[in-house]
Amino acid sequence: MRVHELAKELKLTSKDILSKLADLKIPAKGHMSALDDAALQKVRAALLAAKTKPAPSAASPKTIKAPVKAAAPVKTAPKVAVPKAAAAPQVAAKPAARPTPAAPAAATVRAPEPKHAPAAAATKPVAHASATPAAPKPVAPAPKAAAPVAKAPEPAPIPAPAAPPVELKVLEIKFPITVGELANKLDVKPADLIKRLMQQNVFASITQQLDQAMAAKAAESFGSLLTQAPTLEEQLEKASAPDPLKLVQRAPVVTFMGHVDHGKTSLLDAIRQAKVAESEAGGITQHIGAYEVLLPKGHVTFLDTPGHEAFSALRARGANVTDIVVLVVAADDGVMPQTIEAIDHARAADVTIVVAINKMDKPEANVQRIKQQLAQYNLLSEDWGGKTIMIPVSAKTRQGIDEILEMLLLESELLELKADPTATPQGAVIEARQTKNRGPVATLLVQQGTLRVGDMIVVGQLSGRVRALNDHRGLRIKEAGPAKPVEVLGLPEVPAAGDRFLVVADERAARELAQQRREKLTKNVSTPPKRITLEQLHQQIAEGKLKELRLILKSDVQGSLEAIVSSLQKLDTEKEEVSFRILHTAVGDINESDVILAAASDAIIVGFHVGIDLNVQVLAAKEGVDVHIYQIIYELVGSIKSAIEGLLEPTLEETFLGRAEVRKIFQISKIGMVAGCMVTKGVIRRDATIRVIRGRDRLAETKITNLKRVKDEAREVQEGTECGISLDAGNDLQVGDLLEAWEIKKVARKLA
Repeated sequence: MRVHELAKELKLTSKDILSKLADLKIPAKGHMSALDDAALQKVRAALLAAKTKPAPSAASPKTIKAPVKAAAPVKTAPKVAVPKAAAAPQVAAKPAARPTPAAPAAATVRAPEPKHAPAAAATKPVAHASATPAAPKPVAPAPKAAAPVAKAPEPAPIPAPAAPPVELKVLEIKFPITVGELANKLDVKPADLIKRLMQQNVFASITQQLDQAMAAKAAESFGSLLTQAPTLEEQLEKASAPDPLKLVQRAPVVTFMGHVDHGKTSLLDAIRQAKVAESEAGGITQHIGAYEVLLPKGHVTFLDTPGHEAFSALRARGANVTDIVVLVVAADDGVMPQTIEAIDHARAADVTIVVAINKMDKPEANVQRIKQQLAQYNLLSEDWGGKTIMIPVSAKTRQGIDEILEMLLLESELLELKADPTATPQGAVIEARQTKNRGPVATLLVQQGTLRVGDMIVVGQLSGRVRALNDHRGLRIKEAGPAKPVEVLGLPEVPAAGDRFLVVADERAARELAQQRREKLTKNVSTPPKRITLEQLHQQIAEGKLKELRLILKSDVQGSLEAIVSSLQKLDTEKEEVSFRILHTAVGDINESDVILAAASDAIIVGFHVGIDLNVQVLAAKEGVDVHIYQIIYELVGSIKSAIEGLLEPTLEETFLGRAEVRKIFQISKIGMVAGCMVTKGVIRRDATIRVIRGRDRLAETKITNLKRVKDEAREVQEGTECGISLDAGNDLQVGDLLEAWEIKKVARKLA
């Protein structure tokens, strides 16, 4: 019996069963894993024991009894303090005047009279009385016995921490800002602000603009802290964030990918029980379609794309909409070049892959051959010990359709897909087109919130009001929740596929946001997006932004490609620090698909003895993709090797320089502690790292702030010479300490 079948029998989720198997140390890789009779018996016994185990009600009496036991000593505790404190006649005017500047809490603990509140004294411990005595005023005068208590806390510097540094007033400002506007924000006179700027060597008129650094420095002198005001888009994105407490399970979004004419649309047609393939020109999909299928266990949203190029084009625009990829492979045709590209594109997106081996109705279908071919690309079937679900299907005979739908729902269950239907509606454009009768029509996939007719929507650089919503069947609907594809009417123009959409409550804010996006696009139209290049790797590493090198390799022949991959894999020796990843390898010229994948994955394209079309060069320049073509294999491997070496953390090389012994300690007012030393070995240099040694212990590792020979500054002091040394952290130096000087260099690491 398989894991998902056992879960169905016990009315549990596959994830619960897998968790229980892990607790029982029974190996199971996924919900398709088979369990023998012994394992089944063990799991059933464990689950039965968990159900019949009594509820932890026995713990509740303990929690009830705990305060009762704690109350017993509380009753006896006040008896010690109450009789002495009951001597009210001792209260006089003179002792009352003394303890008033001291801490009154200590006096009021013993002051309450037992006549007025004996019950409170019996039920509340003395420790709690310190919180309540501030209320009764007659208790303020304390007996003489409280006088020493009042003097005791006087040494504690209570007033010192009570005066914290002055808190700066935080102001949100849009930069740049004029002097007059800044003065208005700071609520000061412009003349006072100009004087303060002059003191900072900034000579500005009332209409001159100040950048963030100058404005912040001037504002700080007036007790204010300036921060960059969030843009309208940042404010809307923050307001539209989903509430974690309101997340509910949503339908999975599934994309069909594979080689041309392997039956992607026909298989989807069989699933939807509708004729879609016949309406396409030549039976080939011409545009992206989004369809929703209702199953007994829930909904599934399917995206039928023209290929992996469109899939990665959406990713390149920031529309990561797919949860699961169904890789369609024809059982009679096998793995083809576009199948391999689809695998690489899906892996680059880090999406779960489910394989549908289609056309099982043909006599030449060979499932084992397909599994063997896919194993070469690290897609191992579950019955071969892997984790990839592979299901033989037929779009004509409907073989395996129910099974693949069940597997999709199981995968989505393990992925724990959730969304907030009450959040501000947002999502992505799947496709858009211009129609004669209805004008611009956009197919949107709602990812968060619920889109309704009448909502003000911003799509990319466009804004408009939703006039109508149609589902995938063309029927009018009033609203669409998470993971639901809809056609939207009401946009002024046709948006681009992959554009993000967001619902804005205010029409004015929607138009302003669209205008800001248009202005931003106009500014950036001449500058392509910044992608990673081989020349930028060292800078990226210095900033800590990159620890992975991603490559797309193209070669003229298969033999050269295998040699390049083999040479590069030998370089990948520092996996704990650098992730070296080849996203895609193929034979042939560099094409648009390679550029789109590189743009979506921030990768570098490396070619060997290949060409590149002019249109592809233009696309690469537009997307900011770095393309390198080599004619000598050693140059190619050397460039990649240098790039990987730039990703490695340098090693530290230490060289002993010398040692000095502390003979005397001097305290100088302007410098601090200075150690009078004798250099006993080697040389002490001003730029060296100093290690303080006392006996066998190393106390500190620091730098030299001052090094003097007699009264003169010195760069270095030789062996047998006296000198004065002051350290960054030298306040605890003692006579007899040893100061060792070391030179520490960072050495770039090389690969073998």
